[in-house]
Amino acid sequence: MTKRYLSLPIFGLIATLAMPATAQDADTVVAEVNDEKITIGHLIIARATLPEEYQKIPDAELFPGILNQLVSQGLLSQSFQGEIPNKVTLALENETRSIIANVAIEEFMEQAITEEKVKALYNTQVKDFVPADEYNASHILVETEEEALAVIAEIEGGADFAETAVAKSTGPSSSNGGNLGWFGAGAMVPEFEAAVVDLEVGGLSTPVQTQFGWHVITLGELRKTAVPSLDELRSSLENEIAAKAYQEHIDKLTADANVDRKSLDNIDPAILKDVSLVD
Repeated sequence: MTKRYLSLPIFGLIATLAMPATAQDADTVVAEVNDEKITIGHLIIARATLPEEYQKIPDAELFPGILNQLVSQGLLSQSFQGEIPNKVTLALENETRSIIANVAIEEFMEQAITEEKVKALYNTQVKDFVPADEYNASHILVETEEEALAVIAEIEGGADFAETAVAKSTGPSSSNGGNLGWFGAGAMVPEFEAAVVDLEVGGLSTPVQTQFGWHVITLGELRKTAVPSLDELRSSLENEIAAKAYQEHIDKLTADANVDRKSLDNIDPAILKDVSLVD
């Protein structure tokens, strides 16, 4: 028979719990379950691990809810008289290993990611920067070449491109007058991009066929890409430094340790799904 485990309701008794007095630090005791103390620190950690939708609940409601949960957990854990199941022991070992590992890597990364390294990597990446063309184009998408030719005739006869796009384009940009915003090489299908590249600013294309249908294109603006600033690249720079530093750190720890990986030749990977082995 499959065992079912119920998560404790966080908000079951919110209305019955009084709000605690203002606490000064994480060691402040907010409840005692027999001899087990529950502190502000326990509540802080519990809140940090809640799903995002719970963390959006106002603090005045969330505080007593979490406290109620921890009190209930304390009562239930103290009521358990049997032998701790093996799956619980294994889960605690995994969780402890994971939490301590996260603390270790956070401390390491504080030293590994420095402003000097970020600036050095930034200078390396932008030193050979070559400005590229970017295009701000609009288009009108129709089903047939005949429709595209008719659209061109209307525009050449004085019709407004954006108004025509709103009235006749079947593309998703029609509500925006056909405007596609700024884009660079590789952003559009090859036939469309080639037509845009051949246009002068303000020019109108001949009918262009792509997998989506027939396009009439106009080029509104042309510019060169600018060198991205350090702040624009900071996140990716830090991630690159972190990834390299992490791997080097793991490699060094592995080299300095006695890691004995056993042969997996006689182990069926499908064993991962056999939960009965740890029951």
